[in-house]
Amino acid sequence: MAGEEKKDKKHTFYMQDRKELHLSGVQDVRSFDEQEIVLDTEMGVLIIRGGGLHMGRLTLEKGEIDIDGRVDSFVYTDKKGHGKSGESFFARLLR
Repeated sequence: MAGEEKKDKKHTFYMQDRKELHLSGVQDVRSFDEQEIVLDTEMGVLIIRGGGLHMGRLTLEKGEIDIDGRVDSFVYTDKKGHGKSGESFFARLLR
């Protein structure tokens, strides 16, 4: 039944004025700094690039995140295409 649960999940992306992002369908944070945030989402890896990027509210249980700062680009890639050894940021942090 896990496949059925996955169908119900949605990934939404709302951006206002290239400086406020509200996302749902976020599964994990792979990495982040002021220039780049890399997220695992329901639709693949999302790479957000810009300046002064800051993660506000992060609720992985609900799959939601708010980001502010200057957004220059956002790109979706294959899950295998970015990050270190497929390990999440939080898993590396807690090692």
